[in-house]
Amino acid sequence: MSFTGKYELQSQENFEPFMKALGVPDDQIQKGKDIKSISEIVQDGKKFKITVTTGTKVLCNEFTIGEECEIEMLTGEKAKALVQMEGNNKLIANVKGLKSVTELHGDTITNVMTLGDLTYKRVSKRI
Repeated sequence: MSFTGKYELQSQENFEPFMKALGVPDDQIQKGKDIKSISEIVQDGKKFKITVTTGTKVLCNEFTIGEECEIEMLTGEKAKALVQMEGNNKLIANVKGLKSVTELHGDTITNVMTLGDLTYKRVSKRI
């Protein structure tokens, strides 16, 4: 199953408390909470390029499954990460105590990020 495509955010849960816990400034949280971000994923075998556009903010990360890489986090900080694939539709990344699980089902991508006991869930649909 290929992740390649463009996806628009449909819903999210726990955005504000999660972003605060990450250290995102309040003004950025307020600006970003109601914007429907667009995620563009390009998959070429084990190589991925993910670009997330939220208003004027663009976050772009590239990685290869099973190889250590540098990821730009939501705060703008760069950190080492390792992304694994489970089956053919689930990506799992661990970055600085944050666990991210991205799962593709048909035209829907669900991303669940966990930091300590806080969970942030995003659901996006292919456009």
